[in-house]
Amino acid sequence: MNDRIETIRRFNRFYVQHVGAIDAHFLGSEVTATEARLLYEIAQRAPVRAATLQDIMQIDRGYLSRMISRFVRNDLVRRDHPTQDRRARPISLTDQGRALLDQLEERVNSAVARNLDALLPLEQTDLVQSLARAHHLLAPSSEARFTLRLARPGEPSLIASRQSALYAESHGWGHKLECLIAETVSGFLRQFKPDREACWVAELDGVMAGAVFLTDESGGTARLRLLHVEPFARRRGVGDALVQNCLSFARERGYERVILWTHTVLETARRLYARNGFVCVATAPHDLFGVLLQGEDWECCLSPQTALTPERTQVSA
Repeated sequence: MNDRIETIRRFNRFYVQHVGAIDAHFLGSEVTATEARLLYEIAQRAPVRAATLQDIMQIDRGYLSRMISRFVRNDLVRRDHPTQDRRARPISLTDQGRALLDQLEERVNSAVARNLDALLPLEQTDLVQSLARAHHLLAPSSEARFTLRLARPGEPSLIASRQSALYAESHGWGHKLECLIAETVSGFLRQFKPDREACWVAELDGVMAGAVFLTDESGGTARLRLLHVEPFARRRGVGDALVQNCLSFARERGYERVILWTHTVLETARRLYARNGFVCVATAPHDLFGVLLQGEDWECCLSPQTALTPERTQVSA
Protein backbone atom coordinates (compact mmCIF):
# COMPACT_ATOMS: atom_id res chain seq x y z
CA MET A 1 0.00 0.00 0.00
CA ASN A 2 2.81 2.45 0.85
CA ASP A 3 4.33 1.97 -2.60
CA ARG A 4 0.99 2.73 -4.23
CA ILE A 5 0.49 5.85 -2.11
CA GLU A 6 3.97 7.09 -3.01
CA THR A 7 3.35 6.44 -6.74
CA ILE A 8 0.19 8.56 -6.67
CA ARG A 9 1.84 11.34 -4.67
CA ARG A 10 4.85 11.33 -6.99
CA PHE A 11 2.58 11.74 -10.00
CA ASN A 12 0.66 14.54 -8.25
CA ARG A 13 3.91 16.42 -7.61
CA PHE A 14 5.02 15.89 -11.20
CA TYR A 15 1.70 17.03 -12.66
CA VAL A 16 1.43 20.15 -10.50
CA GLN A 17 4.87 21.20 -11.72
CA HIS A 18 4.14 20.07 -15.29
CA VAL A 19 1.07 22.29 -15.70
CA GLY A 20 2.60 25.19 -13.80
CA ALA A 21 -0.02 25.07 -11.05
CA ILE A 22 2.47 26.39 -8.49
CA ASP A 23 3.41 29.40 -10.63
CA ALA A 24 2.12 32.81 -9.58
CA HIS A 25 1.30 33.48 -13.22
CA PHE A 26 -0.52 30.53 -14.77
CA LEU A 27 0.68 30.02 -18.38
CA GLY A 28 2.03 33.55 -18.49
CA SER A 29 -1.28 35.14 -17.42
CA GLU A 30 -2.02 37.44 -14.49
CA VAL A 31 -3.92 34.77 -12.56
CA THR A 32 -2.91 31.67 -10.62
CA ALA A 33 -4.00 28.13 -11.56
CA THR A 34 -6.65 28.21 -8.80
CA GLU A 35 -8.00 31.53 -10.05
CA ALA A 36 -8.07 30.19 -13.61
CA ARG A 37 -10.14 27.23 -12.46
CA LEU A 38 -12.49 29.54 -10.56
CA LEU A 39 -13.10 31.57 -13.72
CA TYR A 40 -13.83 28.34 -15.58
CA GLU A 41 -16.33 27.14 -12.95
CA ILE A 42 -18.10 30.51 -12.96
CA ALA A 43 -18.36 30.41 -16.75
CA GLN A 44 -19.78 26.88 -16.72
CA ARG A 45 -22.44 27.57 -14.08
CA ALA A 46 -23.20 31.30 -14.26
CA PRO A 47 -25.12 32.78 -12.62
CA VAL A 48 -23.70 30.84 -9.67
CA ARG A 49 -23.58 31.51 -5.93
CA ALA A 50 -20.34 31.63 -3.95
CA ALA A 51 -21.53 28.80 -1.70
CA THR A 52 -21.89 26.56 -4.76
CA LEU A 53 -18.39 27.45 -5.96
CA GLN A 54 -16.98 26.65 -2.52
CA ASP A 55 -18.61 23.21 -2.60
CA ILE A 56 -17.27 22.51 -6.09
CA MET A 57 -13.72 23.72 -5.52
CA GLN A 58 -13.41 22.58 -1.90
CA ILE A 59 -11.41 25.62 -0.81
CA ASP A 60 -11.47 27.91 2.22
CA ARG A 61 -14.42 30.32 2.31
CA GLY A 62 -12.22 33.32 3.06
CA TYR A 63 -9.77 32.44 0.27
CA LEU A 64 -12.67 32.15 -2.19
CA SER A 65 -14.12 35.47 -1.05
CA ARG A 66 -10.78 37.23 -1.59
CA MET A 67 -10.45 35.81 -5.11
CA ILE A 68 -13.96 36.90 -6.05
CA SER A 69 -13.38 40.36 -4.61
CA ARG A 70 -10.22 40.68 -6.69
CA PHE A 71 -12.13 39.58 -9.78
CA VAL A 72 -14.79 42.23 -9.09
CA ARG A 73 -12.15 44.97 -8.69
CA ASN A 74 -10.53 43.93 -11.98
CA ASP A 75 -13.89 43.82 -13.78
CA LEU A 76 -13.63 40.08 -14.45
CA VAL A 77 -16.86 39.08 -12.66
CA ARG A 78 -19.99 40.84 -11.44
CA ARG A 79 -22.39 40.17 -8.61
CA ASP A 80 -26.08 40.41 -9.41
CA HIS A 81 -29.06 41.43 -7.28
CA PRO A 82 -27.48 42.53 -3.98
CA THR A 83 -29.03 41.03 -0.87
CA GLN A 84 -28.16 40.95 2.82
CA ASP A 85 -26.25 37.67 2.32
CA ARG A 86 -23.25 38.41 0.10
CA ARG A 87 -22.76 34.69 -0.61
CA ALA A 88 -26.28 34.50 -2.03
CA ARG A 89 -25.57 37.03 -4.78
CA PRO A 90 -25.20 35.24 -8.13
CA ILE A 91 -21.84 35.66 -9.85
CA SER A 92 -21.24 35.89 -13.61
CA LEU A 93 -18.32 36.72 -15.90
CA THR A 94 -18.05 40.15 -17.44
CA ASP A 95 -17.03 40.56 -21.06
CA GLN A 96 -13.49 41.17 -19.87
CA GLY A 97 -13.60 38.03 -17.74
CA ARG A 98 -14.86 35.99 -20.69
CA ALA A 99 -12.05 37.37 -22.87
CA LEU A 100 -9.44 36.38 -20.26
CA LEU A 101 -10.91 32.91 -19.92
CA ASP A 102 -10.91 32.45 -23.69
CA GLN A 103 -7.25 33.45 -23.74
CA LEU A 104 -6.44 30.96 -20.98
CA GLU A 105 -8.36 28.19 -22.76
CA GLU A 106 -6.35 28.84 -25.93
CA ARG A 107 -3.05 28.68 -24.02
CA VAL A 108 -4.03 25.50 -22.21
CA ASN A 109 -5.14 23.82 -25.44
CA SER A 110 -1.88 24.81 -27.12
CA ALA A 111 0.16 23.43 -24.21
CA VAL A 112 -1.74 20.13 -24.26
CA ALA A 113 -1.39 19.91 -28.04
CA ARG A 114 2.40 20.32 -27.73
CA ASN A 115 2.50 17.47 -25.21
CA LEU A 116 0.47 15.23 -27.51
CA ASP A 117 2.52 16.11 -30.57
CA ALA A 118 5.60 14.76 -28.79
CA LEU A 119 3.96 11.30 -28.60
CA LEU A 120 3.24 8.66 -31.21
CA PRO A 121 -0.49 8.13 -32.02
CA LEU A 122 -0.64 4.92 -29.97
CA GLU A 123 1.07 6.66 -27.05
CA GLN A 124 -1.47 9.48 -27.28
CA THR A 125 -4.28 6.92 -27.03
CA ASP A 126 -2.60 5.24 -24.05
CA LEU A 127 -2.25 8.58 -22.26
CA VAL A 128 -5.85 9.70 -22.87
CA GLN A 129 -7.23 6.31 -21.83
CA SER A 130 -5.09 6.24 -18.68
CA LEU A 131 -6.31 9.67 -17.62
CA ALA A 132 -9.95 8.82 -18.36
CA ARG A 133 -9.63 5.57 -16.42
CA ALA A 134 -8.09 7.41 -13.46
CA HIS A 135 -10.98 9.88 -13.52
CA HIS A 136 -13.64 7.17 -13.46
CA LEU A 137 -11.82 5.13 -10.81
CA LEU A 138 -11.66 8.15 -8.50
CA ALA A 139 -15.15 9.44 -9.38
CA PRO A 140 -17.21 6.36 -10.36
CA SER A 141 -20.52 8.25 -10.12
CA SER A 142 -19.46 11.03 -12.48
CA GLU A 143 -21.69 11.67 -15.46
CA ALA A 144 -20.55 10.03 -18.68
CA ARG A 145 -21.82 8.46 -21.88
CA PHE A 146 -20.83 5.05 -23.08
CA THR A 147 -20.90 3.70 -26.62
CA LEU A 148 -21.11 0.18 -27.99
CA ARG A 149 -18.89 -0.64 -30.94
CA LEU A 150 -17.33 -3.61 -32.66
CA ALA A 151 -13.99 -4.73 -31.24
CA ARG A 152 -10.83 -3.47 -32.92
CA PRO A 153 -7.72 -5.54 -33.73
CA GLY A 154 -5.94 -6.53 -30.54
CA GLU A 155 -8.93 -5.97 -28.27
CA PRO A 156 -10.22 -9.58 -28.06
CA SER A 157 -6.90 -10.55 -26.46
CA LEU A 158 -7.12 -7.57 -24.10
CA ILE A 159 -10.62 -8.70 -23.12
CA ALA A 160 -9.32 -12.20 -22.35
CA SER A 161 -6.56 -10.78 -20.19
CA ARG A 162 -8.87 -8.44 -18.33
CA GLN A 163 -11.50 -11.11 -17.66
CA SER A 164 -8.87 -13.48 -16.29
CA ALA A 165 -7.58 -10.79 -13.93
CA LEU A 166 -11.06 -9.79 -12.73
CA TYR A 167 -12.16 -13.36 -11.93
CA ALA A 168 -8.86 -14.11 -10.21
CA GLU A 169 -9.40 -11.06 -8.02
CA SER A 170 -13.09 -11.57 -7.26
CA HIS A 171 -13.36 -15.38 -7.02
CA GLY A 172 -9.85 -16.79 -6.98
CA TRP A 173 -10.31 -18.53 -10.35
CA GLY A 174 -6.80 -18.57 -11.72
CA HIS A 175 -4.72 -20.49 -14.25
CA LYS A 176 -7.34 -23.01 -15.40
CA LEU A 177 -9.97 -20.37 -16.11
CA GLU A 178 -7.40 -18.21 -17.88
CA CYS A 179 -6.56 -21.14 -20.17
CA LEU A 180 -10.25 -21.65 -20.97
CA ILE A 181 -10.77 -17.96 -21.71
CA ALA A 182 -7.67 -17.83 -23.93
CA GLU A 183 -8.82 -20.90 -25.85
CA THR A 184 -12.30 -19.39 -26.33
CA VAL A 185 -10.93 -16.13 -27.72
CA SER A 186 -8.37 -17.94 -29.87
CA GLY A 187 -11.12 -20.12 -31.37
CA PHE A 188 -13.26 -17.05 -32.03
CA LEU A 189 -10.43 -15.36 -33.91
CA ARG A 190 -9.39 -18.44 -35.90
CA GLN A 191 -12.88 -19.46 -36.97
CA PHE A 192 -14.52 -16.03 -37.08
CA LYS A 193 -17.70 -15.78 -39.17
CA PRO A 194 -18.19 -12.05 -39.80
CA ASP A 195 -21.82 -12.41 -40.88
CA ARG A 196 -22.79 -14.60 -37.93
CA GLU A 197 -20.54 -13.60 -35.03
CA ALA A 198 -19.27 -10.46 -33.33
CA CYS A 199 -17.45 -9.01 -30.36
CA TRP A 200 -18.68 -5.70 -28.96
CA VAL A 201 -16.87 -3.31 -26.66
CA ALA A 202 -18.56 -0.83 -24.35
CA GLU A 203 -16.49 2.34 -24.28
CA LEU A 204 -16.72 5.04 -21.62
CA ASP A 205 -14.82 8.24 -22.47
CA GLY A 206 -12.50 6.23 -24.71
CA VAL A 207 -11.83 3.52 -22.12
CA MET A 208 -12.97 -0.08 -22.44
CA ALA A 209 -15.80 -0.44 -19.90
CA GLY A 210 -16.91 -3.97 -20.78
CA ALA A 211 -17.30 -6.43 -23.62
CA VAL A 212 -19.17 -9.48 -24.89
CA PHE A 213 -18.84 -12.10 -27.64
CA LEU A 214 -21.56 -13.83 -29.66
CA THR A 215 -20.62 -17.04 -31.51
CA ASP A 216 -22.41 -19.36 -33.91
CA GLU A 217 -23.24 -22.74 -32.37
CA SER A 218 -24.99 -23.96 -35.58
CA GLY A 219 -28.56 -25.25 -35.81
CA GLY A 220 -30.06 -21.77 -35.31
CA THR A 221 -28.31 -21.31 -31.95
CA ALA A 222 -25.91 -18.55 -30.92
CA ARG A 223 -23.87 -18.42 -27.71
CA LEU A 224 -23.27 -15.35 -25.57
CA ARG A 225 -19.72 -15.55 -24.21
CA LEU A 226 -17.30 -13.73 -21.94
CA LEU A 227 -19.56 -10.90 -20.84
CA HIS A 228 -17.86 -8.56 -18.41
CA VAL A 229 -18.22 -5.01 -17.11
CA GLU A 230 -15.34 -3.14 -15.54
CA PRO A 231 -15.86 -2.30 -11.84
CA PHE A 232 -15.65 1.47 -12.47
CA ALA A 233 -18.42 1.23 -15.10
CA ARG A 234 -20.97 -0.81 -13.16
CA ARG A 235 -24.47 0.43 -12.31
CA ARG A 236 -24.57 2.40 -15.56
CA GLY A 237 -26.55 -0.11 -17.66
CA VAL A 238 -23.48 -1.31 -19.57
CA GLY A 239 -24.19 -5.01 -18.98
CA ASP A 240 -27.81 -4.71 -20.09
CA ALA A 241 -26.80 -2.80 -23.22
CA LEU A 242 -24.24 -5.46 -24.18
CA VAL A 243 -26.70 -8.33 -23.68
CA GLN A 244 -29.48 -6.54 -25.56
CA ASN A 245 -27.08 -5.81 -28.42
CA CYS A 246 -26.28 -9.53 -28.63
CA LEU A 247 -29.98 -10.45 -28.74
CA SER A 248 -30.74 -7.84 -31.39
CA PHE A 249 -27.84 -9.06 -33.54
CA ALA A 250 -28.99 -12.66 -33.14
CA ARG A 251 -32.56 -11.81 -34.20
CA GLU A 252 -31.28 -9.86 -37.18
CA ARG A 253 -29.16 -12.84 -38.28
CA GLY A 254 -32.08 -15.25 -37.97
CA TYR A 255 -31.00 -17.19 -34.87
CA GLU A 256 -33.78 -19.00 -33.02
CA ARG A 257 -32.19 -18.88 -29.58
CA VAL A 258 -29.19 -17.63 -27.64
CA ILE A 259 -27.58 -19.78 -24.97
CA LEU A 260 -24.93 -19.11 -22.33
CA TRP A 261 -23.06 -20.78 -19.50
CA THR A 262 -22.72 -19.14 -16.10
CA HIS A 263 -22.45 -20.11 -12.43
CA THR A 264 -24.74 -20.06 -9.43
CA VAL A 265 -22.28 -17.90 -7.46
CA LEU A 266 -22.44 -15.12 -10.07
CA GLU A 267 -25.65 -13.63 -8.70
CA THR A 268 -25.35 -10.22 -10.39
CA ALA A 269 -24.83 -11.83 -13.80
CA ARG A 270 -27.76 -14.21 -13.24
CA ARG A 271 -30.09 -11.29 -12.45
CA LEU A 272 -28.87 -9.51 -15.57
CA TYR A 273 -29.62 -12.51 -17.78
CA ALA A 274 -33.02 -13.09 -16.19
CA ARG A 275 -34.27 -9.55 -16.76
CA ASN A 276 -33.22 -9.78 -20.41
CA GLY A 277 -35.27 -12.89 -21.15
CA PHE A 278 -32.91 -15.76 -20.32
CA VAL A 279 -34.01 -18.72 -18.20
CA CYS A 280 -31.90 -21.36 -16.50
CA VAL A 281 -32.56 -24.73 -18.17
CA ALA A 282 -29.93 -27.01 -16.58
CA THR A 283 -27.35 -27.14 -13.81
CA ALA A 284 -24.32 -29.37 -13.30
CA PRO A 285 -21.32 -29.34 -10.93
CA HIS A 286 -17.76 -29.09 -12.29
CA ASP A 287 -14.20 -28.32 -11.20
CA LEU A 288 -12.82 -26.91 -14.44
CA PHE A 289 -11.46 -23.85 -12.62
CA GLY A 290 -9.77 -25.85 -9.88
CA VAL A 291 -12.64 -25.55 -7.38
CA LEU A 292 -16.04 -27.22 -7.21
CA LEU A 293 -18.72 -25.01 -8.76
CA GLN A 294 -22.32 -25.23 -9.89
CA GLY A 295 -22.47 -24.45 -13.60
CA GLU A 296 -25.72 -23.32 -15.20
CA ASP A 297 -26.99 -23.42 -18.79
CA TRP A 298 -29.28 -20.52 -19.70
CA GLU A 299 -31.37 -19.98 -22.82
CA CYS A 300 -33.30 -17.15 -24.47
CA CYS A 301 -35.79 -18.07 -27.19
CA LEU A 302 -35.96 -15.29 -29.76
CA SER A 303 -39.12 -13.83 -31.19
CA PRO A 304 -39.30 -13.63 -35.00
CA GLN A 305 -39.30 -9.82 -35.04
CA THR A 306 -36.08 -8.20 -36.16
CA ALA A 307 -34.39 -5.49 -34.09
CA LEU A 308 -31.90 -3.06 -35.56
CA THR A 309 -28.34 -3.51 -34.33
CA PRO A 310 -26.11 -0.58 -35.28
CA GLU A 311 -22.38 -1.12 -35.31
CA ARG A 312 -22.09 1.82 -32.94
CA THR A 313 -24.71 2.81 -30.44
CA GLN A 314 -24.49 5.73 -28.02
CA VAL A 315 -26.15 5.33 -24.64
CA SER A 316 -26.60 7.83 -21.84
CA ALA A 317 -25.33 6.60 -18.50
